[in-house]
Amino acid sequence: MAELGVEAVDGADLTGITLLEDDRPTTAVFTDPTSPEIDSVQYETGSGPCLDASRQQRCFRIDSTIEDRRWVEFCRAAADEGIYSLMSLPLAATGRPIGALNFYSHSKAAFSDEHEEVGQLFARQASVALANAAAYWGATDLAHQLEEALESRAVIDQAKGIIMAAKGCTAGEAFDVLRRASQRENTKLRLIAARIVEQVQSRKKT
Repeated sequence: MAELGVEAVDGADLTGITLLEDDRPTTAVFTDPTSPEIDSVQYETGSGPCLDASRQQRCFRIDSTIEDRRWVEFCRAAADEGIYSLMSLPLAATGRPIGALNFYSHSKAAFSDEHEEVGQLFARQASVALANAAAYWGATDLAHQLEEALESRAVIDQAKGIIMAAKGCTAGEAFDVLRRASQRENTKLRLIAARIVEQVQSRKKT
C-alpha cells in the first residue's frame, strides 16, 4: 500500500504511515527503512512534522530540511539521509487523531498544493479503512482503498490533460478547473474527471 503512495504522489521517493498505539507513535507501514529511521528521531524528541500533523490535524510541508528551523533535530536527521523535502498529512478515525501519512523526497520543494490535494485523497482513504477495520483486515482493506485512490488519480490526470489541451493551460490551472467544478456541483472531483474522460471517449467513437 505504501508503494502506491509513492506512485500516486509525484515527487515522492518514499512514504510511510505513522500510527498511534496507546498514544505512542510508530512507523507501521513504509516503503524504505530510511523512513522509520528518520521518524524515530521525532518520536524520541516528541517534535516533528508527522507528530504535529496528527496533533493539529492539518498538513505540514518542509521545502528544505537544510533550511527549515521548525524541527531542527528531525530536519538534520532527514538531510543526513538525503531527504530534503517532505509532506505529512493527518489521519483520523471517529473524530480522533490516529497518526499521519508521510511523503519524503530526495529533492527540495518537491510538494505543492496539488500534491497536497492528492495526498489528502490517500489520507482520507487510509483513515476510513483504519477506522472500520482492525489489525490484519485493516491493512488489507487499506491496500484496496489506496489502489482505488491510485485509479482515481489516473482518471484525474487524464482529465487534466484534456483540459490542458482544450484551454492551453498548465497542469495546476487544469486541476483548479476540476476543483471548482467539484465544489460548484457538490460532486467528488474524481467523478467530475471521469465524466470529462467519458465525454471525450464517446466523441471519439462517433
